[in-house]
Amino acid sequence: MKKTLVAFALASTLLVGAGASAAEPKPVIVLVHGAFADASSWNRVVAILEKDGYRVVAAANPLRGVGSDARYVSDIVGGIPSPVVLVGHSYGGNVITDAANGHANVKALVYVSAFAPDVGETAAGLSGKFPGSTLGPTLAPPVKLSDGGSDLYIQQDKFHDQFAADVPEAEAALMAATQRPVTEAALNEPTAKPAWKTLPSWHIYGSADRNIPPEAMAFMARRAHAREVRVIEGGSHVVMVSNPQPVARIVEDAADVK
Repeated sequence: MKKTLVAFALASTLLVGAGASAAEPKPVIVLVHGAFADASSWNRVVAILEKDGYRVVAAANPLRGVGSDARYVSDIVGGIPSPVVLVGHSYGGNVITDAANGHANVKALVYVSAFAPDVGETAAGLSGKFPGSTLGPTLAPPVKLSDGGSDLYIQQDKFHDQFAADVPEAEAALMAATQRPVTEAALNEPTAKPAWKTLPSWHIYGSADRNIPPEAMAFMARRAHAREVRVIEGGSHVVMVSNPQPVARIVEDAADVK
């Protein structure tokens, strides 16, 4: 596949700054945010990982569709000349599940409050597979797009309780105002080829997640034969914001896999 200019620039940056030995380079951590968030949701995790010597790329997930988003992330991965750990939050789990395919340098997958779908499964379908998600009633009226699709947002006055209940209210208000929309089609687009069937995976999520039922995430982790599962008691859907230390630790555990 032809690589994007972004991927080539990224590869050059990583080569110049690589501190690990050529024989066994330290994995690059590629973080993929989910719906209603952006790459800054990883800021605290990035700070920990970089302090511990990891190079990190927080991708700007387009949130337009599983296939197209996965191709975008795949191009980034293809431009990194070293091992990669792919980390996805929420809908970003759907994206990394497809994006890892075809890349021998991807050594592990980490699902952070995320979907780990099987063939034909969707984010919307998995959310409704078990009781507990309260996302639907908190969504704002869809924004109609010129291509016939619709963008979805969470109502700002409901964002804190629904999405980030364990984050300080002032910070959650900023997250609500800067949230990135996801297309309705993306949440209903099925996965084609789940990489967790051939790659080891690690899973972490909050026990008080209101977007994806914790029971659903436990089911997906068991199905994937996860190497490690951590449950943050009282954690919301954005455990990487509220609990960056355990999220960074499980990413580093995945990076250490042989």
